[in-house]
Amino acid sequence: MLQKLIIVAFLVLILYNLGAGLYYMITDKGQTNRTVNALTKRIALSVVLILLVVLGIWTGVIQPHDLGR
Repeated sequence: MLQKLIIVAFLVLILYNLGAGLYYMITDKGQTNRTVNALTKRIALSVVLILLVVLGIWTGVIQPHDLGR
């Protein structure tokens, strides 16, 4: 259950940074680097989430389900 909460927390942070990037893009009109920083954080969080899922599957903490084959 903890693994699911961590994944959901990462997804919420990713969506927050995506929204922040959109907000900064609209309000700053290219005057600051806040949009780039927010989108860079989003990409970094996405990469970390993917690596954590791969590590969890590799160590056996996360077990992917079979699709009925």
